[in-house]
Amino acid sequence: MQWRVNIPPLTRILLALLVVFSVSYQALRYGLAHLDYTAGHYLALIPQWALFTPWVYFTATYSEQNVVTILIAGATILYGGKYLERAWGSREFGKFILLVTLLPNFVASLIYVLLFAISQNDSLALVVIQGSVALQAAFLVAFKQLVPEHTVTLLKGAVKFRVKHFPSVFLAANTLSGIVLGTDTALVLAWVGFMTSWTYLRFYKRQPDLSTAATGNNQLRGDASETFAFASFWPDTIQPPVAAIADGVYNALVAVRLCTPFTAEDVEFGNEQATARGEGGLPNLLNNGVGKAGRNKQEDAERRRALALKELDQRLHAASTNVASASRQQSSTQNSVVQSGTVDPTSPSVETPAGTQA
Repeated sequence: MQWRVNIPPLTRILLALLVVFSVSYQALRYGLAHLDYTAGHYLALIPQWALFTPWVYFTATYSEQNVVTILIAGATILYGGKYLERAWGSREFGKFILLVTLLPNFVASLIYVLLFAISQNDSLALVVIQGSVALQAAFLVAFKQLVPEHTVTLLKGAVKFRVKHFPSVFLAANTLSGIVLGTDTALVLAWVGFMTSWTYLRFYKRQPDLSTAATGNNQLRGDASETFAFASFWPDTIQPPVAAIADGVYNALVAVRLCTPFTAEDVEFGNEQATARGEGGLPNLLNNGVGKAGRNKQEDAERRRALALKELDQRLHAASTNVASASRQQSSTQNSVVQSGTVDPTSPSVETPAGTQA
């Protein structure tokens, strides 16, 4: 039996880049160390020299430091990339990858430059920023949007997590690690990757209309659903204060016209979209299909639409029949009155004088 590689094209490219850049980084780091102790900056991002090697804003994400981080990044790209590329298509997935790769690295570099300018600590300008932490955070946010209620089971059911809780757990772990272990670059990348992904998916990404059975290229912008609000990423106990802060920031951005406000219709429609995505379920990441529920989603929508149109047609037909029947009955009543004579038989008779013509 012929072995078949079941990986979408762009995901394959990202996996290849991860291997090539990570191996090259190690070769530069150790092979040329006797010539240049900072040789790794040709692939990793060092704020002080990034302007002279601008390609590192991309390559730094796929240049891992050791085998463990390479395996984690590989699993992230393999399983996350397979699902997202099939859910969105290669073009939309490619746009998402470029955004969550370039922007977090640029923002992180800018943060360290500003910290260096404030503290005059040279180590902040020479810090090495690299790894797929921002990409991992971005993927978790995307899963939170697509399948928030899906449950991941580990250790034969001993550990269960809902997908919607993964982003907050990931951020908490990287924040704690940054404070306790000094992995501050991972802390910064995790938060910036999270915010970049959520902002893009919430307000800007074009997505197909899943709430109807339309087969045209109906494109929607953003996701106004309540299940993807910023506060929904956090535990229930702290959602009210988080929502208050997020609403304040949102209203400020709307006031300065940096953000377009959502209408009540947008929110309702976004909730319908979220429901439609939930009905599709989480596809099997190891095959080409989109799951039984996903395969039947459009057929079910078409069936519901046909039934709704049939019911509407029946109601319109019944209404028109009733109107026509009432109209005929009224006309029949009027005709019977006219045919019965112009003089009411109950009224007193009036004699016509002789010689006068009635």
